[in-house]
Amino acid sequence: MTHRFSIVAGRFAVARLEPGEPIPEWASSAGPFASITRTPDELSIVASEAAVPEGVKCERGWAMIRLLGPFLFSQVGVLASFAAPLAEAGVSLFAMSTFDTDYLLVKEDRASSARDTLVAAGHELVRSEPATRRRVRGCDEPA
Repeated sequence: MTHRFSIVAGRFAVARLEPGEPIPEWASSAGPFASITRTPDELSIVASEAAVPEGVKCERGWAMIRLLGPFLFSQVGVLASFAAPLAEAGVSLFAMSTFDTDYLLVKEDRASSARDTLVAAGHELVRSEPATRRRVRGCDEPA
């Protein structure tokens, strides 16, 4: 299964807050990309590294890979087709999914290896891009 991907410009951080904490202002104004996930155990925020204040528990130094969707919910194996070759190459990842696509974070010092591994696995590197979305599609519009 071959898919297209791009490298999103910038450095990212994964922050962990307590589950009951309110979403901090820095997360809401973190720039063009933020992923906020609340579970009973934690509040996780992925954002531009520069947006995360010092003193916040986080892991810094991530590069972002964007799988170029949109992908149908019935499409099987998309994420696995990226994760498996990265695992075989010893590149760990942090995955996030949205309605339209998936994003992978890999440590910045492994980003070149990740890119080369994905290309060798048959995926197509399209371009580097900022973390912006060019169009927004409503829930009732077809993919």
